Amino acid sequence: MSDLEIMEVEVLTLLQTNANDDYAKNTLAPWIAKTSLRMGHLYSDLGLISRKEMGRLMTNNFTTLAKLKPKDIRWKKFIYDSIGKTAPACATCKDITNCFQCSLAS
Repeated sequence: MSDLEIMEVEVLTLLQTNANDDYAKNTLAPWIAKTSLRMGHLYSDLGLISRKEMGRLMTNNFTTLAKLKPKDIRWKKFIYDSIGKTAPACATCKDITNCFQCSLAS
């Protein structure tokens, strides 16, 4: 299994463990886990229009996880911090400092 496949499984496990229902566990979690490996911002890679929409998606479907997320950290960073890894996109991101200071990262 490659490093990316391992990270995808770890993200999937995190999301499924914190899913509110079967839809979140079996439909949203695999979609988010696979998409989190892409090189863009998670909300836009998921086809969402804003970070606020991402926050609503996560709060409505992964409430326990959403309650643990600090407001000043973006979702992708929080998810990968939660599994003790760095997201593939973060290594080359030119916007990395905003992950710690974004006021819209809810």
